[in-house]
Amino acid sequence: MSGDPDPRFVLRRITPSEWVINDLKFGSDDPRHVVACVYEFDPTEVEVVWLRDLPLASRYMTPFEVLEDVERTQGVSRATRPVAIPHLPPLMAT
Repeated sequence: MSGDPDPRFVLRRITPSEWVINDLKFGSDDPRHVVACVYEFDPTEVEVVWLRDLPLASRYMTPFEVLEDVERTQGVSRATRPVAIPHLPPLMAT
């Protein structure tokens, strides 16, 4: 999980063997608020039902791995600034 003090995605346990991943960018009354439902398949594996079209796996070892994958694919990287592309004037016709 990320150490971001204001995370966009959160993992919430709803039963002893079920979790949801919520996108805090959207309100709780918005259908986009719930990203995925995570179910314990066995003690070392969880199964995911994606409620968004994400190119991610359907099975993971823990619910926290699911959250990390969502954050990795949906998060905006702030690691570097955009690279400036130099613009040159048009060539003069001779």
